[in-house]
Amino acid sequence: MDDRQSHSRWHLGSPVDEQGQEIDPWQFKKGQVLDLEGVPCFPLQIPGRALDYCWAAFSIPVVHERVVHLFEQLGVREVQFIPARVEAHEEPYFILNALRIIRCIDDARCAEVRYWKPEDNRPDKLGEYRVVSRLRIDPAKVGDARVFRPWGWRVALIISEDLKQAMEAEGLTGTRFVEV
Repeated sequence: MDDRQSHSRWHLGSPVDEQGQEIDPWQFKKGQVLDLEGVPCFPLQIPGRALDYCWAAFSIPVVHERVVHLFEQLGVREVQFIPARVEAHEEPYFILNALRIIRCIDDARCAEVRYWKPEDNRPDKLGEYRVVSRLRIDPAKVGDARVFRPWGWRVALIISEDLKQAMEAEGLTGTRFVEV
């Protein structure tokens, strides 16, 4: 997760294309390789201290080149790093696009789960999770995945314990880890 507790840190808005038009933010949660035209730019909603990892609008993970190098060193292959710009910053940033979606939520261990039903009038979401509180996953369903989003609740980005430890050891800023 993005550690939003610091008052001196930046907050990024919705990505825009080179003409300043908003880019569909939901495409970064589909679990597939994307081929974007141009380089997305993230405007600063609130200026402040730059971070190595943060969520822009719609929980889009934006990472500094340091994160990319660390993942490459560790042989992480389940992600696509899409070059991006951050307003008023020259450093290289990327959108972390997780390429795996795994059906792994352990309903019984979560504090609460609710599904979209026909009476909700959202046929596009029927059968998917509407609410997940205190997310818990079934590790047996994850296998050797190191970076993924859970099926039906793609707002969550989950990483393995070894990646968490490596990110902490590297001193990357902006992260907050919650055990699932």
